[in-house]
This record gives sequence, structure tokens and C-alpha cells, in this order.
Amino acid sequence: MGAFSLVYPMFAMVLVTATVLGILFRSRVRAVREQKVSTKYFRVYQGETEPEESAQASRHFSNLFEAPVLFYAACLTAMATGQKTLLILVLAWVYVAARVIHTVIHLGSNRLRSRIRAYFGSWLVLLVLWITIVAGVAS
Repeated sequence: MGAFSLVYPMFAMVLVTATVLGILFRSRVRAVREQKVSTKYFRVYQGETEPEESAQASRHFSNLFEAPVLFYAACLTAMATGQKTLLILVLAWVYVAARVIHTVIHLGSNRLRSRIRAYFGSWLVLLVLWITIVAGVAS
């Protein structure tokens, strides 16, 4: 399948997740260094309040293991069922783009209205991706 392989958008999502992990790690190290939280807090995540910046990155990192899991499953399902259509590939890349936009907004300006649009836009693309795959299997 070459350039039409769904492995590439899947790998791009892995890179997004790894990038957010790096941001999370740096924000936690900074929080400890600036004495906003002690290292003891990170043993069981109790007893103190995690600073907003690292809590935000932590929540976003966790979020990348929620809906994106359905994205990975969709890509693997398309591959396993031999669906190598341009539409599926485009939907996969659009999903990745929407998640990148969501990440930039959430970890940047964090404007709620923009963030919600990016988040639900990614969900819409994910649903269309799954519907396309199911329709392909049914035909």
C-alpha cells in the first residue's frame, strides 16, 4: 500500500502522544524545581494539589488514551479487512490533524470554545471513519 498506508497516521498519533508526554514530564520537573509541589506527591498523587500546568498536561496525556484508541482500532480494522481507500486514508489524516489542533489549543491558549470544536470535530471524523469502514465491510 506504500504511501496509502494507515501506519503513517497511526505513527503520527504516537508522536503526538510522545510529545505530550515530554511536555508533561517537563512541566512536572519544573513544578518540583519551583517547589510548587513535592516529589512525594507523585508517589500516590495525593496529599497536595498538582499545579495547573502539569495537571493540564496530565489530563491531556490521559485523554490521548481515550478516543484515539478507537482511531487505532479503526485503522487496524481497515487494514485487516483490506480496505485501502483514499477516503479512509484522508479521514485518518484529518483525525490526526484535528487531534494536533486540539493538543495545541489545550496545552496553549486553552480557549474552551476552540478546544471543544477541535475535540468534537475529531469525534465526528472518527465516527465517519468507522461508518466508512463498516460500510466497506458490509458491501
